[in-house]
Amino acid sequence: MQIWNTLKTGALLAVLTALFVVIGGALGGQTGMIIAFVFAIAMNMGAWWFSDSLAIRMSGAREVSPQEAPELHQMVEVLSARANLPKPRVYLIDSETPNAFATGRSPEKGAVAVTTGIARILSRDELAGVIAHELAHIKHRDTLISSVAASIAGAVSMLADMAMWGMIFGGLGGSDEEEDGGIAGMIGGILTIILAPIAAMLIQMAISRSREYAADAGGARILGDALPLASALEKLEWAAGRVPMQARPATAHMYIVNPLSGEGLANLFRTHPVTAERIARLRAIRSEVTLSTGD
Repeated sequence: MQIWNTLKTGALLAVLTALFVVIGGALGGQTGMIIAFVFAIAMNMGAWWFSDSLAIRMSGAREVSPQEAPELHQMVEVLSARANLPKPRVYLIDSETPNAFATGRSPEKGAVAVTTGIARILSRDELAGVIAHELAHIKHRDTLISSVAASIAGAVSMLADMAMWGMIFGGLGGSDEEEDGGIAGMIGGILTIILAPIAAMLIQMAISRSREYAADAGGARILGDALPLASALEKLEWAAGRVPMQARPATAHMYIVNPLSGEGLANLFRTHPVTAERIARLRAIRSEVTLSTGD
């Protein structure tokens, strides 16, 4: 799994480079391509080394000490020991909508973030199931690719904004000699504004939905019971539908359930498996998990 995730991360970084170069060429010709290539290389390095901190920053999370959140820290410590993982850093997100995610390019750099509202709706066992799920993501080493995808999606969205403002200010004037280039730039800008958000969404969807199923099963094994996580997912999905979280679309795929509401066509681009199917799978493996833990 580690090798496969490394290959997928490399593929995403290659896609980012190609996308930046193509868009740079559409907006600024050969010069634009060169500038875009240099920017893409810098972005690749940043996405690899700083994607976890960027994801934390984009989510608005803050690190909390054991003195600030003793029960949460104790839960994370106990479950990390069961998973044979170093204890990750613990973060809180100031949001009433219950949700959680994990990040970190390696288990040694792992971090778990939960919203302030999660303990108000989940029981202690259900919260433990959520934490175990996030620890499974860290154990499976798929938090790196999730964080990189969040950085890439944010960068691609930024390109769309740059293209839009470039069209607005670039179209305010210009000589007749620049008309042909201006038209080409305008077409490139329009295509960027339309296609860049779609590309960002597809990049997020490139993160296989199967990783959520694997983390669900892995979390159930860490906890020793599949039912608390199944119950937690049911509550989290209900809450997300009632009060969607004020989360950035670039980081939506990192959360345990989709923090953004979406109906109809939006469901075609879901970054998460259908929650009801996740719950059904957890209930189906309950006896297997119980037998494997010797309970």
